[in-house]
Amino acid sequence: MTPPVPSIERILPEVVLTLTGVAIMLIDASAPPSFPRRLLGWVAAVGTTIALWTSLWQLSLPEGTGFSSTVETSAFTVFFHVLICGIVLVAILLALDTLPEKSHHFGEFFALVVFGAVGMCLMTSAVELLVIFIALEISSLSTYILAAYRKHTGRSPEASIKYFLLGSFATAFLLYGIALVFGATGTTQIYEIAYRAPSAQNPALILAALALMLVGIFFKVSAAPFHVWTPDVYEGAPTPVVALLSTAPKVAAFAVLLRIVYEMFPALHSLWAPLLWIVSVLSMTVGNLAALRQKNVKRMLAYSSIAHAGYLLAAFAGTGELGISAAAFYAAAYAATNVGIFAVVSVIAGYDENLSLIDDFRGLVYRTPLLGGLLIFFLVSLTGIPFTGGFFGKFYTFSAAINGGAVALVIIGLLNSGLAAAYYLRLAFVAAQRPSPDQPSTPAPQIGAAVGAALGLAAVVTLILGVAPGATLDATQSAAHTLQAPPAPATTAATDPTLPTR
Repeated sequence: MTPPVPSIERILPEVVLTLTGVAIMLIDASAPPSFPRRLLGWVAAVGTTIALWTSLWQLSLPEGTGFSSTVETSAFTVFFHVLICGIVLVAILLALDTLPEKSHHFGEFFALVVFGAVGMCLMTSAVELLVIFIALEISSLSTYILAAYRKHTGRSPEASIKYFLLGSFATAFLLYGIALVFGATGTTQIYEIAYRAPSAQNPALILAALALMLVGIFFKVSAAPFHVWTPDVYEGAPTPVVALLSTAPKVAAFAVLLRIVYEMFPALHSLWAPLLWIVSVLSMTVGNLAALRQKNVKRMLAYSSIAHAGYLLAAFAGTGELGISAAAFYAAAYAATNVGIFAVVSVIAGYDENLSLIDDFRGLVYRTPLLGGLLIFFLVSLTGIPFTGGFFGKFYTFSAAINGGAVALVIIGLLNSGLAAAYYLRLAFVAAQRPSPDQPSTPAPQIGAAVGAALGLAAVVTLILGVAPGATLDATQSAAHTLQAPPAPATTAATDPTLPTR
């Protein structure tokens, strides 16, 4: 008989991240004023790296749940833990060299980043709706505050307030949906709901709960028509923060969405699939059309992220494991590319973002060949050109949709991809143009060791996903298999702790 796994091992990455955040706060509060607070960023980076390693170590554990069947360890949770920890690590490295030297908020900044990562990781491993809600709040509160980090400008607090108000409103929808599903099934445990929902006495409550929870998640992934917060928040928040909140919280939210539709409500596929189809089309079209009109790079990338949420939602038209695998791969490819391009924008525009317009990037290839080349590379990946992660992300996503019979959705997606190429390549052409004689000369930005590491990690992952995606695709297929495997009732697992829940 296999001995039971201690519950604490099921949440070991979250424990490591929590201890890292607490250590940062204690050091920041007790260290003398002369202590270089920037070192706290390296503490956060080391702690995040350890959390990433412990996530990989969890693959050696048997699949199962802990803490009374509220959290789970499986290939699915490990994949998203590694992805989130990798994004957070790159964001920390980026902030180390781009935050102003005289800032006296280093401790708070890095502690909030790490605590936000705790919530994001817990969202992906939780199999109980109230735990998912609590994890979402931990993640959201951290990002709300981080968005207002640049307090000396009016745009940053404004972005934070908008993000907080609209985010709180959307979270209320999610919580109300959880309350309705509890009223209909008598439980908030995902596996129990999957068993009880088809035979619920009041199916209308189940449908209302699904609709309300989807509204809350659509806001978090900035899918149309719940996207209105995105451009203002992206423009006002510091760019290192945008690199984080444009990727990691969305990855966690998509993981929750996968659980809800494929694991909790698979019997309602005929209802949620057309809804996701519509939201996917709206997100792609609205995001790309709005991005075409933008002159600010961050606002353009904000609308771009809305369009990419639509591309990823197209994978949900796929059936079973194919759709889950395609969505997970696209999330990884988009995260690597997007965090990389925001790293380039952060270095070029500076902390105060004095050079944030598209025209400010003119001649970048000649001024700084390395940054110019990386910018074009990441733009090519976002466009979906071969030999980049973005190409295979779209290829697998559209293949899954075709397999699910959504040919019209794929055609719309391809047309939108051509539309997106217009504004991506416009920025690339501007960066590759030779600077005009009357253009004011700007000093070449300095690339520190931490920023160089962040850019290198993002570029290498984007390239590997484009030329050798096999290992990542195998990981996504394993994750999809564990999510699709029929779970045992939670009551059975609770009576026998030696049995896995799958």
